[in-house]
Amino acid sequence: MTATLERPRHAAPALRHRLAERGVDRQLLLLAPAVLFVVLLFLYPFLYGLQLSFAPDEGGPLASYAAFFTDPYQRGTIWITLGLALPAALLNVLASVPIAYRMRGNFRGKRLLTIVLVVPITLGTVLTAQGLLNFLGPAGWFNKIIMSLGLADEPVQLVNNYWGVFFSLVITGFPFAFLLILSYLSGIDPTLERAAATLGADWKQRFRRITLPLLAPGLATTFCLAFVLAFSVFPSAVLVGNPAGETRVLALAAYQAAYEQYDYSLASAIAMVMGAVELIVIAVVLLWRSRLYTGSTGGKG
Repeated sequence: MTATLERPRHAAPALRHRLAERGVDRQLLLLAPAVLFVVLLFLYPFLYGLQLSFAPDEGGPLASYAAFFTDPYQRGTIWITLGLALPAALLNVLASVPIAYRMRGNFRGKRLLTIVLVVPITLGTVLTAQGLLNFLGPAGWFNKIIMSLGLADEPVQLVNNYWGVFFSLVITGFPFAFLLILSYLSGIDPTLERAAATLGADWKQRFRRITLPLLAPGLATTFCLAFVLAFSVFPSAVLVGNPAGETRVLALAAYQAAYEQYDYSLASAIAMVMGAVELIVIAVVLLWRSRLYTGSTGGKG
C-alpha cells in the first residue's frame, strides 16, 4: 500500500528530469489547453469547411469554385470587399500614427482624450450603424444642417451605399489601430530621437531613419489586424450599405449561399476564397516589412 502511494510521488520528478534532458520546457505544457481550444474551434471547422468546399452535390470537386469564379456577380464581391477593407485599414493606421506619436508624452487631458478615442469600441457595429443612419441619413442632422445653411438643395446620400459602410469601418476600426500603434510607439526609446537631433537631424530624417524602421513591425501587424477586421465586414454592409449592389461583400455572399440557397459547398468555397485573399494581402504586407527592415539595416552598414 505504501509502495503504491510512493510510486506516483517519484514518477513526477522522473518525468520532469526526462523532459529537462530532452530540452523540453515544462512550462510549455501550460499551452495544452490553448492548443486544444484552437484545434476544436478553428482547425477542425477549417478542415471541415475545406472538405465541404470540394464536395458539391454535382459537377465534380471543383464545381463550387468554378461556379464562384465564372459568375461575374459572385466574383465581383472580391473587389468590392477589397475596395472597402484596404482603404479603411490604411486610413485607420495612417490616422493613428500622428495621434499616437503625440500622445506618447504626458500632458493634461491625456486620459480623457484616450477615452474619447477608444469609446467606439464599446458601441458595437449595430449601434454604430444606427448612429450613422440617424446622423448621416437623408433626414439626419448632417443633411439638415447643410440644407439649412444653403450648402445643398437636397440631402447628400452618405448611407445605404459605399460611404456608409466605409464610415462604419473607420469608426469601429480606428480604436484598435490607435491602441496598437500607441503601444508600439511607447516601446521606442525617445532618447534615440534626441540623440539624432543633437547630430543635426530634422524631424523628417528622425522619423524616416529611426522611428519608421522601428515602428515598421508594429505598422505591419496593425494593418494586418485592421484589414482582417474590415475584410470580414457583414452587419455594416447590410445596415448602412447596399447589400444587393455596391456593398455585397464576400461574407454576405457566403451567407446567402448557405442560408438562402442552402448550397453549403458554395458557401464553404467562398469562405476559403476569403481566407486565401486575406493571406495574400498579409503576405504582401509582411514582405514590405521585411524589405523595409533589410533596407534600413543595409543603409546603416
